[in-house]
Amino acid sequence: NSKLRHVEKDVLIPQIMRERAKELCSDKVQAFTKCCQETGFLMVVKCRQENTALKDCLVGYYSDPLFYEECKTEYLKQREEYRATGIKKKRQKFTSNV
Repeated sequence: NSKLRHVEKDVLIPQIMRERAKELCSDKVQAFTKCCQETGFLMVVKCRQENTALKDCLVGYYSDPLFYEECKTEYLKQREEYRATGIKKKRQKFTSNV
């Protein structure tokens, strides 16, 4: 049964999308984090370029319907395993092929 409840569509699948997108954009996450650590209070001004690159990367994934379907499939697989075994599985880390 692949019917989704409201909480699954609006909370649980987007959570998987955010986690996966952060992993896929990890180079931009690292660049922004490094910039913020090096600049302190001026990070809003000095890290604008890194912040924009990170946002663009994340939003690209969030707005991709194929990426949503991938994450939905992953969620349904996890849900099916949980229903069959009663054991909640830790989510595996995805590695970027970049």
